Amino acid sequence: MPLTAASRSVVLSPVPAADIVARLRAAGCVFAEDEAELLAAAARTPEELTALVDRRVAGFPLEQVVGWAEFGGLRIAVAPGVFVPRRRTEFLVQQAAAAAEPGAVVLDLCCGAGAIAAVLAGTVPGAEVHAADIDPAAVACARRNVPGAVYQSDLFDALPAGLRGRVTILTANVPYVPTAEIAFLPPEARTYEPRTALDGGPDGLTVARRVAADAPRWLAPGGRLFIETSEQQAARAVADFAAAGMSAQIVSSAELNATVVIGRA
Repeated sequence: MPLTAASRSVVLSPVPAADIVARLRAAGCVFAEDEAELLAAAARTPEELTALVDRRVAGFPLEQVVGWAEFGGLRIAVAPGVFVPRRRTEFLVQQAAAAAEPGAVVLDLCCGAGAIAAVLAGTVPGAEVHAADIDPAAVACARRNVPGAVYQSDLFDALPAGLRGRVTILTANVPYVPTAEIAFLPPEARTYEPRTALDGGPDGLTVARRVAADAPRWLAPGGRLFIETSEQQAARAVADFAAAGMSAQIVSSAELNATVVIGRA
């Protein structure tokens, strides 16, 4: 997680000893100096710094070690075992925010730590924000980040009936890695993030397909659905949106290497 200008402004500790940087670099950390500064800023004592460095060297994601991830200009609390929000997902947030009107009813499915919902809550004036995830650890983490209701739910299953037909902005950063490709993910993702947040089934679209199929019953007239996917999967996702009765378009960002399919009820 390289430092941005915003994250540099919160680093108060001096650059750690060279041996810490050397340990991080030997463990394969590309941005060893930056990571060392973040670890030092998170530690309250030298002993705690040693423990944090040990965890990072063991392969834990940096965000889980320091307890937060920078996303959309916010510091999002991230707990061990919870999916770490990716920078590319900021593109989905940008698209959703641009489409949202003041007072929008926002629902974020597969919310993980709640990064998308948290940014939209702070971006869309008067937004009514709801978020849900199947993983209890993610739900507990999201409740620290999201100024709105957070539910433990397998997609729409446990949502309040009063949301049905009212949602104007529906976001879903669904798992979309094909099952056979999980083994090729970086070790820190395979080992320390929940498989339910990564595995999208045989073609990577199993969960996205379920969201698209049920979305029209929850969207208000003209409401929009935003799902992140890969460039290779996007055309099939559009077909799934169409099968559910929604029009759809593909938008992408070369800078963030991000692809989003947008459906409209």
